[in-house]
Amino acid sequence: MPNQNKVQNPESTIAKTPEMNDRDFTNDMLATEKYFCNSYSVALHEMSNQALFQDIFSVSKETQEMQRELYNLMFEKGWYGLEKAQTDSLGQSYQQFSGYKDQFPAGSKLQ
Repeated sequence: MPNQNKVQNPESTIAKTPEMNDRDFTNDMLATEKYFCNSYSVALHEMSNQALFQDIFSVSKETQEMQRELYNLMFEKGWYGLEKAQTDSLGQSYQQFSGYKDQFPAGSKLQ
């Protein structure tokens, strides 16, 4: 019986061999792009040179767009699935995090 809490397209057929297949290559590229996105984010937070910041910011945006394209491709082919959030857990999370705004200083943009 299919998992009713799973959001996923039907999986595209791929050869099950010891060699890497299209899904393996795409998954590897997605993992690499995610790593690059995180690394660029850290670099941007610590960068003081404005010209270099702008260059890396541009590369970072392109990397994030590529990561999203790879994710969409994997989702479309049924190689990447998601779990539906349960309504009660969403409400609990909302309550938990909405209480955090009281911890920010008065006048904060996050309030």
